[in-house]
Amino acid sequence: MGERAEWTRARLGRCGPRLDLLTASFDKHVYAPHAHDEFTVGVCVGGSEIIDYRGGRFETGPGSIVVLAPGEVHTGGPGNATDGYAYRALYAATSLLSDGTLGVPHFPEPALDDPELAHALRLTHTELSACPDPLEAESRLPWLLTALARRHSTARPADDWLPGAATATHVSHAVRDRLADELLDPPSLAELAAELGLSRYQLLRAFRTTMGLPPYAWLAQYRVHRARRLLESGLRPAEVATAVGFADQAHLTRWFRRVLGVTPAAYRNSVQDGRRARRPA
Repeated sequence: MGERAEWTRARLGRCGPRLDLLTASFDKHVYAPHAHDEFTVGVCVGGSEIIDYRGGRFETGPGSIVVLAPGEVHTGGPGNATDGYAYRALYAATSLLSDGTLGVPHFPEPALDDPELAHALRLTHTELSACPDPLEAESRLPWLLTALARRHSTARPADDWLPGAATATHVSHAVRDRLADELLDPPSLAELAAELGLSRYQLLRAFRTTMGLPPYAWLAQYRVHRARRLLESGLRPAEVATAVGFADQAHLTRWFRRVLGVTPAAYRNSVQDGRRARRPA
């Protein structure tokens, strides 16, 4: 596997806290005893790792989730001498796991078997490491960490009801309109939730229930539709990416292909070719 450790720092919202993401693979490296100030949430993606934790020892395998509590001393090293180990980890403040629970989450077992959640955590980690978009990070990571706490910790889930006269439709439309109005620098979900008197988890749940997808994905599709019009007017993809709020042309291309099945350049060329073909001789 080789010795590799790469760190990415994702911001949760435009002015929110940062969260560290680690992509690591080791053949022989053994960590010295240490602890973190945040929850460590990792997914094993290859080989096996032996971890000493809370006076015991356990071994991970591909697809297993590891949750280590803040302040708990632990070590890690290869499970055998030939395969090494590889994992993806994130380091999350307690508040990110307790947003949808009553009290601080406690995980009796550090190694968890949850293939669906492991896949979602790995995919999110991979995509955010490549492009740490603030709204995407805030839409995906707190949601998954809340799911982790609600499924596997001893903390009781918080009520999902919305206070007062708020409805899921009202909340989601308010969020949708703000994102559309400020697509170049969208507000954080924490800001929007505070304005609506909700927790971020309540906002995310209401939005997903009504719109069928998380806020960052809705905004990305809205940006793609705006991008189509600009490409049709003759602007180049790099210009369009900036004009609609994508981080760069690669970010625009990734979402344009997801939504429309072609690259922005191919779409622009086909539209321009079609216009030229319709011109009278």
